[in-house]
Amino acid sequence: MKKIVYKKLSKDCINFFLLIVFTISIIIWVLQAVNYLDFVIEDGHGFLVYFKYTLLSFPKIISRIFPFAIFLAFSYIFLKYENKNELVIFWNFGIKKINFINFFIKFSFWFVLIGLLLNAIITPYTQDKARSFIRSSDLDFFESILKPKKFIDVVGDLTIYFDEKKNNGKLINIFLNEKISVNNSKTTYAKSAVIDIKGNKKILTLYDGKSINKINGKISEFQFTKTDYNISKFSSNTIMHQKTQEIPTIDLIKCSLFFKGSVKNIIDENIIRDKINNCIFSNLENIYKQLYSRLIKPLYATFLISISLLFILKSKSDHSFNINKFKIYFFAFVFIIFLESSSKLISANLLQNLFLSILPFIFMLTIYLYFLMKLKIKKT
Repeated sequence: MKKIVYKKLSKDCINFFLLIVFTISIIIWVLQAVNYLDFVIEDGHGFLVYFKYTLLSFPKIISRIFPFAIFLAFSYIFLKYENKNELVIFWNFGIKKINFINFFIKFSFWFVLIGLLLNAIITPYTQDKARSFIRSSDLDFFESILKPKKFIDVVGDLTIYFDEKKNNGKLINIFLNEKISVNNSKTTYAKSAVIDIKGNKKILTLYDGKSINKINGKISEFQFTKTDYNISKFSSNTIMHQKTQEIPTIDLIKCSLFFKGSVKNIIDENIIRDKINNCIFSNLENIYKQLYSRLIKPLYATFLISISLLFILKSKSDHSFNINKFKIYFFAFVFIIFLESSSKLISANLLQNLFLSILPFIFMLTIYLYFLMKLKIKKT
């Protein structure tokens, strides 16, 4: 009987958890996908890059709503069973509340494992993979970023301006300014231009114009009747380098162990930086924050499920049931807010970070002792 009860309850909690996670995630994903259209409209990336990038953002969304979905799913199912008097039937059949609590605390370890897998492995990988599509893509929709009588500077090191765009795609009175280096630049003007494809490369064919080159303070110019301007060598101004949140967890651990919170290794940081992106002493705080979010936050899944177990301590026939329910919900949402903002408390101070890292175990021990105390008092 007990196995059937636990199996049914566990199944209901999992099913409702999945429903919440995917429903909310899809809503957020659709809203974000609209914002990501900038990659096509403004940055000139193709729709295939846009689709891959938005699709790979899905695990990150799930990881963000994971704690909220856990509490909401378990609290809803426990209250549903209480309102239908099914929990009373369980107690009458000899299922002890402490055994009930112990089962779901053990069951919560699966959610801890899933959270660790999602935060520490899947999300960083998919974010880096999404960024790699942008890094490796050319300006598939270069034409889409060209607007008449506007200075277009979304293309790296190149500013474009033209007066008019004909129906056949011809650009009238086009101006291009290319920044070669700090002191070197190239300015080109042409009466007209068209975009061509030559050898799988996009070429801007310019007609009747002039180029002015400024190299090391010296200025030279030449006129042309027709010339090709290679635009395939340019990329958009989208951030291309790997961010800390996209670095594999194992590399972040290696980086944190290399510095060990001390400035004495800063002289040798070039050695480790060549092996691990963003592994510099000045970025150590961000690395600790990432490690905390990936390895410590998922541990709170057990505590969140334990909060939802507070609902079983009082029967719905108790006059303070509704007040107690409000208190639990209020405490849970305040705690979720704390959990989401706790990363800001992480610093380069290892002692402070260590305290924050053991907080999940302190919280868990505290609430379990509270369960024991309440059940002992009720039994007495």
